[in-house]
This record gives sequence, structure tokens and C-alpha cells, in this order.
Amino acid sequence: MARITCDFFSETLTKSTTMTVILPEQTKYQIGMENKTRSHLHPTLYLLHGFSDDHSIWTRRTSIERYVAELGLAVVMPDMDHSFYTDMSYGKRYWTFLSEELPNVARSFFPLSERREDNFVAGLSMGGYGAFKWALNKPEQFSAAASLSGVLDLANHKQINMSDNPMDQTLYNVFGGRDIRNTVDDIFALVKGVAQAEGPKPKLYQACGRDDFLYQENVRFKELADQLSLDVKTTFDQGNHNWDYWDAHIQKVLKWLPLN
Repeated sequence: MARITCDFFSETLTKSTTMTVILPEQTKYQIGMENKTRSHLHPTLYLLHGFSDDHSIWTRRTSIERYVAELGLAVVMPDMDHSFYTDMSYGKRYWTFLSEELPNVARSFFPLSERREDNFVAGLSMGGYGAFKWALNKPEQFSAAASLSGVLDLANHKQINMSDNPMDQTLYNVFGGRDIRNTVDDIFALVKGVAQAEGPKPKLYQACGRDDFLYQENVRFKELADQLSLDVKTTFDQGNHNWDYWDAHIQKVLKWLPLN
């Protein structure tokens, strides 16, 4: 596998930014690794970070490079700051950057497939919210999406206002105190819309530990998905909001992905 730290200028963000990219490599003599490629244009997983992290975190806290080696899967990990994958009220247009600019830029640099069946998105915590938000807003772009310990019921978080808490301050900067229910930022509204639409519906994977502070909102999402008869694989097991859980479950996500 090739691991690349790619610094580039974003026209949407009007600033330089960074993504970490893992690319498949076919090898014969690399000891302890079984690498392979699938085609000239690689199937791609967009892998999103959480609130306190950046583009590098998945390669620092897990063995994601080793996990994807035998799958022939490229991984794109952008730096999204504290944006909650949203066009911020007081900040940058990170949603537009993610959903419109990033795939085009990544494909201009690297041999990545544009086909829906070859594109997937996953993330943890804030990134789990981002993964479902992206796939449910753009179901024509992704065949599958996975959320690990995702902030899935953000619309019902009460503290979207200014306080001394860094998370509250960030949510205010992102949403400006507005009610996000029934908007492009509301996962519950989005999943209802996808269920009722005639178009493609991405497969969804949801995992959350029972000791996680986000467990109950993940349960509420599961209950809604069941009511809507959506294709959602759910894992509620022992675990908390930490890298032991995410490292173990990203491996399960990779086995679940509908790779051709």
C-alpha cells in the first residue's frame, strides 16, 4: 500500500488543506503483507474523523492501511476541522467542500473510481454523523455508509448555543443557534426522505457501544430505520467511545462493504 499526505488548495475553503490517502499496491515480495489491486480505477472509502482529530488520526490510532491491503481498496481521509461536516454559520463551507469539491480533487490526483457501486463512506462520532449525512443527502454517490458511535440525533441536542463548553461553542459556530430539524443537517429527516424516495438507497451500517454516551440516540435511529424497512446492519455491543471500539469495528465495516 502507498500512504500519501496530500497538501492542496481548496477553492471552496479558500485555504490550503490536507488529506491522507491510502492507495492499493500489488506486491510479491513484501513480508507480512498480502497486497492486491482490483482495477485501474480503485474502489474508494471516504473515512471521516471525529471532533478532536484530523486527517491523520485513522492511520495513527488503527491499522487501517493493513486492513485494506488485501481488499484493493483506496481510502481518502480529509481534514474537516470542527465543522460537523457542515457549511458553518461562522466558519468555512465544509459541507460544500466535502460533498462537491473533495471527490473531484481526489479523482484528479489519484486513479479513483466514480461509479456509485465503488464508493463508500464511514466515520466515527462526528464523522459518523458526517458519513450518514453525506450518503443520505447524496444516495446517488454511495452504495454504502457506516457510522461508528455516530452523533446521529444532532437535531435534538439541546445545547446548540453559546456557553463555556467547547462543544457548545463549536455547535454555535456551526449552526448559529438555528433549529436544524427537517433540514439537510438532520439525519432522522434525511433517512425518512431516502426511504420514501424512488431513487437508490445506500446500505447502512451502524455500531455503538452500550456504555457510549451516544448509545440512546443510536437506538432511536435503529428504531426509525426498522420502521422505514431500510437495509441497516446494527451492532450494539459492549464498548465505549474510544479507539479500542473503533479499531475493532472498522474491521467489521470493511468485511461488510459490498465490494465487487
